[in-house]
Amino acid sequence: MSNSDVNTLKIFAGRNSIELTQRICDHIHLPLGQARTTLFPDGEIIVKLEEDVRGRDCYVVISTCQPVNDNLMELLIFLDCLKRASASRVTVVTPYFGYGRQDRKDEGRVPITAKLVANLITAARADRLLALDLHAAQIQGFFDLPVDHLSATPVFYNYFKSIREELGDLCLVSPDVGNVKVAESFANLLGGDLAIINKRRLSGSTVTTGNLIGDVKNKTVLMFDDMISTAGTVVEAAKLVMDKGAKQVFAAATHGVLVGMAVQRLAESPISRVVITNTVPMDGRCDSIKHKLVNLCVGPLLGEAIHRIHHNLSVSALFKGTAGTKR
Repeated sequence: MSNSDVNTLKIFAGRNSIELTQRICDHIHLPLGQARTTLFPDGEIIVKLEEDVRGRDCYVVISTCQPVNDNLMELLIFLDCLKRASASRVTVVTPYFGYGRQDRKDEGRVPITAKLVANLITAARADRLLALDLHAAQIQGFFDLPVDHLSATPVFYNYFKSIREELGDLCLVSPDVGNVKVAESFANLLGGDLAIINKRRLSGSTVTTGNLIGDVKNKTVLMFDDMISTAGTVVEAAKLVMDKGAKQVFAAATHGVLVGMAVQRLAESPISRVVITNTVPMDGRCDSIKHKLVNLCVGPLLGEAIHRIHHNLSVSALFKGTAGTKR
């Protein structure tokens, strides 16, 4: 990073993303932007910048994970603060984009909250958005501003390539039809077969797995998804493939949301390894499964994307030779 970049590029962190943002800054040899978020006694949030941002290219990194509404409000206040301090461009970096599952009307009289959140971020005068593995690629179109949609596939590919011999005879299993493209790409990259599970969601927390299309007998099964939330889908899928004769099961997901009974379900499941990234902070929630948990860092990937955006270089070039983003 040149001296001019140090003077013009600023990266700030929300309260829940300080560790990840520091890894981003380390990758591009930039000091972490100085700002402070505090609470008034009544719970109101205030953000105070502790350095000059006038005319600077600024990035604010906040995952809108649990507590979702607090983190979302902090993001909006951060945007207002940076704009009123005369930053020349402000880019929102959401490693995990909350409300992403409310992306369509799948029944009558329900909201499309992902669009509402996009409107709020736009109204707060963000200039662009950098997101990682959105739950649905269509969410990019909800924003009336440029969106760079990254995928964590290069991070997963490097990890699984490093342990490829340990995996042995491999089968990539998509736990639902929406992730087939990514599973198929990984099957080609890692040299494995492909199988698909058809899933039916009964409610927000209940999923029933149906049929397995493909053969997993005596194979290591690797399942990919964009997130593990309650872990209902992935655990039921793991039981199904083990019943069909799989040798072992690895589960991989970009976002380890892990709410409700998720950690307990994973602890009691036949899954031998859970591979996630640090888009959502763990905060000690996963101590009971740390023997089977691998936490990969997306800091260098986000740092490289920020570097490319700042210098007006191609972001899509980051994904050549990998599985790309979810369609």
